[in-house]
Amino acid sequence: MPQLSVIVYGPNAQGHLTELLDSLEAHPLPDAEVIVAAVGDWARETAEGHAPETIVVPLPDGTGDPEARAAGAARARGRWLHFVHAKDGLPAGAPRLIAERTAELDTGSSEPVDVLLFDHVTTTWQTAARPSRDGRHLAAVGRAALPLHEAADLLRLTPLLGNRALRADFWRAHEEQLNTGDEPRAAHAALLHAERVACLNQTAYDHRVLRPESLPPRTPEDRLALIDRYESLLPLTRDRRAPRTVLYDLMVRDLVRTFAREDLPDPVAREFFRRASLAAVRWRPEGHRRPAGLEGVRHTLLEEGAYTKYRAFQTANRTRRAARKAVRTRKRRLGAKVRDHQYQRALSRPLDPNLAVFAAYWDRGVACNPAAIAAKLAELAPHIRRVWVVNKENAALLPPGTDHVVPGTRRYWETLATATYLTNNVNFPNAVVKRPGSIHLQTHHGTPLKRMGMDQMDHPAAAKGLDFAALLARIDKWDYSVSANGHSTRMWERAYPSRYTSLDYGYPRNDVFYTATAADVRAARERLGIAPGRTAVLYAPTHRDYEAGFTPRLDLAALADRLGENTVLLVRAHYFYGGAASPLTGLRRSGRIIDVSSYDPVEELCLAADALVTDYSSIMFDYANLDRPIVVYADDWETYRTTRGVYFDLMAEHPGRVARTQEELAEIFVSGAWRDDSAAKARAAFRRRFCEYDDGRAAERVVRRVFLGEPEEALPPVLPIEDRTPAPTPEEATA
Repeated sequence: MPQLSVIVYGPNAQGHLTELLDSLEAHPLPDAEVIVAAVGDWARETAEGHAPETIVVPLPDGTGDPEARAAGAARARGRWLHFVHAKDGLPAGAPRLIAERTAELDTGSSEPVDVLLFDHVTTTWQTAARPSRDGRHLAAVGRAALPLHEAADLLRLTPLLGNRALRADFWRAHEEQLNTGDEPRAAHAALLHAERVACLNQTAYDHRVLRPESLPPRTPEDRLALIDRYESLLPLTRDRRAPRTVLYDLMVRDLVRTFAREDLPDPVAREFFRRASLAAVRWRPEGHRRPAGLEGVRHTLLEEGAYTKYRAFQTANRTRRAARKAVRTRKRRLGAKVRDHQYQRALSRPLDPNLAVFAAYWDRGVACNPAAIAAKLAELAPHIRRVWVVNKENAALLPPGTDHVVPGTRRYWETLATATYLTNNVNFPNAVVKRPGSIHLQTHHGTPLKRMGMDQMDHPAAAKGLDFAALLARIDKWDYSVSANGHSTRMWERAYPSRYTSLDYGYPRNDVFYTATAADVRAARERLGIAPGRTAVLYAPTHRDYEAGFTPRLDLAALADRLGENTVLLVRAHYFYGGAASPLTGLRRSGRIIDVSSYDPVEELCLAADALVTDYSSIMFDYANLDRPIVVYADDWETYRTTRGVYFDLMAEHPGRVARTQEELAEIFVSGAWRDDSAAKARAAFRRRFCEYDDGRAAERVVRRVFLGEPEEALPPVLPIEDRTPAPTPEEATA
């Protein structure tokens, strides 16, 4: 009996079935079967042209989705069912993720789990793989199997059958209630009927939204059906207060939005409002509090059935919003004219040969390669004034005495216009002019595993509307591009094609990994509260373009328990998520889990850590300079590789041990494999390739070449890797 039956159902809408079956065929799974309930000849022919082991259930044109699902489920032998509409998609490796998680639930839970929920992306006729907002709800539950009343917020997940797998016995017991033509109703009903639910906080479904103009027009009955949906679901909450409250809130939200956004004829609008009002009053939970502000006003008017007042309220709101928008637009245009005039005047002044501007990570502050270069510049050329570009929010966090400008201010434009040196690890705004005699230094902020720059053209989910023509214009301003290894040099030349000079000197931010002393390592650990003798593991996952926010891909509390009292987890969310790493809140356990998402500099975290756990983050290339153990946690490698695009196969060229599941990761540490000979051998090969130019003197080489104009032959040569001595390990530092 297979663990999972993937049931593809429906017509070959706009030819998308071919892509779906191609993706399934490219990543076959021994413990899963694929059944295609093919509606119409085109779907049948498409399915029959794929892998011979695919089970095809031909159905006549016009067969509805419920009938197609039923026909597919009737042929299924799997313990779990995953219903996938023929127009939708599956990220690479999704069936494997689902099968492994369901197998874990089948063997690890004393009480049966009926529904497994997971994350999804949305693809439209205009966009690809847009992340959902479901991850935070999935992360809040973690890996526990719970009754719905203990995790009622799971009702807030996008109601799709495709983002949940159903235990086959559960489906058959409730098929009449679950297999309806209203998919959101079926998705919610699955949760409300389930005894226990569990989560997989990974993307395993691609929901495709077809252009409305390509579909039959919606009818007034379709709008009224929304009310019927909730009135059929709310009785299922019975006396479960939490699910009832969440479902009621969802109902009122959807009713209000539908009434506000849908262009309904007046008679239909009045009938919709009347019935919506009755439902809002009938199902309101006892003691329920309306939201504050305008949303509360809307709820009150709806419950009162005040149709005319509601329409007047809508009209007044629209008028007010339009007036505010007009005022903002006028202010913005006037401000732009003033700034442009100021900048143009500043551009007429001569360049200041002793003025250098630095910026990092979209003006976040003093960090990364620019920070290391600025520090060395102060040592070797103190006559050159250093000014940082820092946004208003982070200006208060700067080291005391840091000269800085805030983007958009008059001094900002004057400084950028007259500086001879402009250094950044991203790019300056398009409006910045490259003046004759000025020098633009691009330092980058990592060794590229994922596709970058122009190479993102084939990966729209990662590019997210990037203006490639504007990118090329920014690249053409570069005079120098800093590189840490030959791989980076070649990839930058490909991703950022222009006439700049590549400085194969190493990454200045990595100098500290060779210059830090035992006292520096001890001080870093003391600042983090790591007791002597404890093993500190830094967990630093990267950003995923198919996720809306940071959600830990590990059950951190369970991992900390498994690793034991002598291990400390330092958890760092990617900087794209700012300080919003809310899923980490409350995970500090007697100093064994420490949220270091806002801790800077990250190099200090690396010095303090005995080992690194990461997925596809460029931190692995930097940390490798320390010659300490690295474990790659690649639970969604296939999805990441396909969605983001990569330059090499990390599974073949990894820096140590690789884990695909949390259990494998824990076992690597418990068994000691994280630092065995095999891991050391892989790390050595990785270091030879990716730590090629880092030896502790990168910043010096950059300053002497770019700011002091010294010739290449006068610079300190890069030491052979066997002649370099990394900073002491924590064990050595505390010996």
